[in-house]
Amino acid sequence: MDNYIMIEHNFDTLLQYSFIGITFNFAGMGNTIGELFRLTTFGESHGEVIGGVIDGCPPGIPWDEAYINQRMARRKAGNTAGSTPRIEDDTPQFLSGIYDGRTTGAPIAFLIPNANLRPADYQQAKEKIRPGHAGYAWEQRFGIFDPRGGGRASARETATRVAAGAVAELFLRQYKIEIIAYVSQLGKIVMPYKGYYSSDSVDKSPIRCPDPKTEAAMLEHLAQIQTQGDTCGGIVYCIIRNCPPGLGDPVFDKLQASLAHAMLSIPAVKGFQYGEGFNSVSLTGSQFNDIPVAKEGQIDFATNHAGGISGGISTGQEIYFEVAFRPVSSLQIPQPTVTRTGEPATWIPGGRHDVTVVPRAVPVVEAMAALVIADHLLRLRAIKHI
Repeated sequence: MDNYIMIEHNFDTLLQYSFIGITFNFAGMGNTIGELFRLTTFGESHGEVIGGVIDGCPPGIPWDEAYINQRMARRKAGNTAGSTPRIEDDTPQFLSGIYDGRTTGAPIAFLIPNANLRPADYQQAKEKIRPGHAGYAWEQRFGIFDPRGGGRASARETATRVAAGAVAELFLRQYKIEIIAYVSQLGKIVMPYKGYYSSDSVDKSPIRCPDPKTEAAMLEHLAQIQTQGDTCGGIVYCIIRNCPPGLGDPVFDKLQASLAHAMLSIPAVKGFQYGEGFNSVSLTGSQFNDIPVAKEGQIDFATNHAGGISGGISTGQEIYFEVAFRPVSSLQIPQPTVTRTGEPATWIPGGRHDVTVVPRAVPVVEAMAALVIADHLLRLRAIKHI
């Protein structure tokens, strides 16, 4: 077969590459994640709906819509400190792929209506470049950008991830896999101990920090930042428990690479590390190596500096990682900017925005972890009975 590259010079072009009989189509946007358990999302912040299609979800999984709605409620504004005044119902409407209380194996399509809309808040974005936001970069990429609340670049899109992640968790229940995340740092306020905490201890905290003393300091810091009209970032710590060994597809689809890809796709994320992460550079090899030991007739490890992943494959130990979120770009104080023609201008505060996204990001991190683990479980099941 002749190899060819076809390129047409207009924005709506579909680039098609054919090489050794394999054809790849690139439509221009990465709206899908996963290989076997796949999620495609759609919709904008102030459009009529957002939604998604889950493909590859195995058949026969007991359907628990109450659980899905509970997971969605954890992301909703108004349930954590520092969240936006924009309150949406966020109850997904599932359209397909479920019958008689179980998944059918067919694609699961769902919609989440957008009802609390105020697109007029973003009129100035038609003339001015919005500081810290994606509008300028997206317009350079696509030639057009929906400025209403950030369009598709808005964190509003993460509601679809939480809905799909909850479906993935229904599948992971079969393996008793548990995913727990919480806020371990807000601004310069850091938890003294990071490890396993129950989901109840996380959710009873208004800032999703399970350590009461740290929680109090975080809430005080957040109140001060809000008084100043400013914003802050932080770190979400996540643990995956009871994950079977063998997940991960080296060389390029290592488990930590898939997790990093998923986490770095979340809006406002600026960093990812797993295991000892950057701290590992200060250790010697003898300090870092996780020594194998025999425990109750099984192979275990004396430590877990590697974060439950070795050579890109899960070891059966707890997987733990951290996700860093930058401060919210929308401030309640004026910011200097320029118009689209390069003239000096001032961005005037407006709209409804989070002071920090970190507490609301906790269920998003859990959802993305669930999607990754579900996908790699299906890949492992394709070659090994588990």
